[in-house]
Amino acid sequence: QGQLKIAPAAMAARCRLAARFHHIHGTNIRLDASHTQATRVESFANGLCFSQEPLAPGQIFLVEIEEKELGWCGHLRVGLTAHDPQSLEVVPEYSLPDLVNMGDTWVFAITRNHNRVVVEGEEAQARGRPWEPFLLIERVRIPRDTLVGRSRPSRYSHILDDLYKMNVLPPTARRSRIGVLYAPQPDGTADMHIVINGEDMGPSARGLPAARPLYAVVDVFASTKSVRVIPVDYGFPSLQTLCRLVIQKHIVHRLAIDGLDLPPLLKSFCQHE
Repeated sequence: QGQLKIAPAAMAARCRLAARFHHIHGTNIRLDASHTQATRVESFANGLCFSQEPLAPGQIFLVEIEEKELGWCGHLRVGLTAHDPQSLEVVPEYSLPDLVNMGDTWVFAITRNHNRVVVEGEEAQARGRPWEPFLLIERVRIPRDTLVGRSRPSRYSHILDDLYKMNVLPPTARRSRIGVLYAPQPDGTADMHIVINGEDMGPSARGLPAARPLYAVVDVFASTKSVRVIPVDYGFPSLQTLCRLVIQKHIVHRLAIDGLDLPPLLKSFCQHE
């Protein structure tokens, strides 16, 4: 577990570099110029994507669902793989079962009723309060503010934001944020954790080879059409984030921010991030 003792500044720099999709991806995927947005342009399959770099221990690869497509059954799939995308002769059509059947891959489908995974004989951990400033997973501490999706400002944004905060809105909804990371264990293996809107689902896979490079897997499958990578800064919340939390605490909803005497950039940050 000593690998998790990474300086916040070093982790932040590494995360900014890794918060992109790999140029190797499924045949129906189109990346934007920044390689942070992945859109499936045809059919419902061949939407497999990978992180540009292997993840560091405790580093979360976080995506936000930007666009949905009606008419398909199934949702986003996320996980980890020890396969270097460069080594794949052909990118599999599906993460489940194709990529998983290749071995050294752990992928789970995100569902509308995704619940915390509990190992047999082990009690579920108590949930933390949804607005504690940090999410703690093993010895990893991640600012929760970035992990929680938000609605776009509208007449009902205050209601939608409250639903996000309480994790009532389905994980598969637009603006929902889904992340994956691994936490090394004393025996040299690692546990994979999936995080949905700031809530840790618990270890969803155990015994991962922590000594091998592990890439994030994001399968833009079926009703999920487009996702965007969200960079996560580790360490203390920024001054902007702290200002946003205070401002949002003292207004009815985010539409009211327009009437405040604030710099335009801060207004935009409070409304849209």
